[in-house]
Amino acid sequence: MFQTVIFDLDGTLLNTIDDLADAGNWVCKTNGWPTHSLDEYKHMVGNGIPKLCERFSPEEARTPGQLAGTLAQFSARYAAHKEDKTRPYDGIPELLKHLGRAGVRTAVFSNKADDLAQAIIGQYFGSAIDLTRGNLPHVPAKPAPEGLTPIFKALGAAPDTTLYVGDSDVDVETAHNAGLRCCGALWGFRGREELVSAGADFLAADAKELEALVLAQDRIPAAAGQ
Repeated sequence: MFQTVIFDLDGTLLNTIDDLADAGNWVCKTNGWPTHSLDEYKHMVGNGIPKLCERFSPEEARTPGQLAGTLAQFSARYAAHKEDKTRPYDGIPELLKHLGRAGVRTAVFSNKADDLAQAIIGQYFGSAIDLTRGNLPHVPAKPAPEGLTPIFKALGAAPDTTLYVGDSDVDVETAHNAGLRCCGALWGFRGREELVSAGADFLAADAKELEALVLAQDRIPAAAGQ
């Protein structure tokens, strides 16, 4: 079994896309820009909020100064409304309880700003997750693996007994950059095709499949859920 599981946040533990899209479209409407569909936002997220703001902004509004202003608008709106529609995915609270009872250490590694990640994980999961790390100044965002180093140290984790779980190609790349195996969360924003193309080591269709993978005494040699 895996001794440690590191989760992505958006699209993996929590369905945050409605609140992210609402905040983005609020900024767009405020500035007189075209808005975007929910599906479009699913393909804009994953590389951090500054990159999300760049992607929903029209090309003529992407100077450094304009993007800084857009980021400030978005961050304030999202901070005030980040829990309006956000919910845990089915089975995730139960999964975390079962992993904890089995002695598996858990962490979150997100490109969401650290203060927001800490707040939202605390709100929905409390102490069910051992450690949360969001994006911090001067630490490269995912898929760079540097932000995982303090997580390994804090949890006493080893790469060969750690599983990374995420819903996008960014997550697969992050895991592989850190020498970890990655399980693709098929219930998230991006879906099977992207995760397979990115080279996910395993796939899980739901929280129960993920639990079986984590707690398996024998490693599953092929991608689960296929």
